Amino acid sequence: MPTELFRHGDHACLMFSDLCKEGGDAVQANQFLIVHRHTGAIIDPGGNLAYGELYLGMSRHFPPNRLSAILASHADPDIIASLDRWMTATPDAKLYVSTLWERFVPHFCKPGKTTGRIVGIPDRGTRIPIGTTHLLALPAHFMHAEGNFQFYDPISRILFSGDLGVSMLNGAQAARAIRSLSPMPPGMEAFHRRYMVSNKILRLWARMVRTLPIDMIAPQHGAPLVGEAVEQFIDWVETLACGVDLMDESIYTVPM
Repeated sequence: MPTELFRHGDHACLMFSDLCKEGGDAVQANQFLIVHRHTGAIIDPGGNLAYGELYLGMSRHFPPNRLSAILASHADPDIIASLDRWMTATPDAKLYVSTLWERFVPHFCKPGKTTGRIVGIPDRGTRIPIGTTHLLALPAHFMHAEGNFQFYDPISRILFSGDLGVSMLNGAQAARAIRSLSPMPPGMEAFHRRYMVSNKILRLWARMVRTLPIDMIAPQHGAPLVGEAVEQFIDWVETLACGVDLMDESIYTVPM
């Protein structure tokens, strides 16, 4: 069953956190469904392990032909490997992805499936219409992909942050929001030190998101951050040394 992150009137945000446990080898990943009146959007629909239950969950709110958009923060398999099935099931939905990836994601599909249905997001982001409302695609390049976006919902004030804000939890644990970063959630520090490219990028991101009212940060892995954890996280990553900041000649050596 999905976790309801927000509901007010005819607008809802749902998170599916436990659809990738089959076989036990796949990394835990969240998929998000935005419902607005009689349409909606799916954020980072994932691979084939997540497809069936996510499709059924969406169908409880509106028919598949009413889906407005499929949003991909970047082009990793755990983000968009099920694209071929979604292109078949939702004939009117557009796929929004960075312009850097719009010629790569068709490799997930049979020939012709994506023709005329991919909208490349420019580096500075864009507004994405969802019925009578919209989502903001916010630049999140190099966190961790070179063409990367986060999606902000101005109604719920949720920032769907992709690989930023990740913690290493199972599906059941991911359904429970984190309200404080004291103590630091499992795996969060190690993940960000390795997967984020540099502190410069994190400082630019922190400066950008502080201009938005954010009630929740919902990452693609692990639990959402709410309450004081939101500002704590922004403050923490703003000063975090990571990625190329930590690399030196001890790593770049020929193996013995």
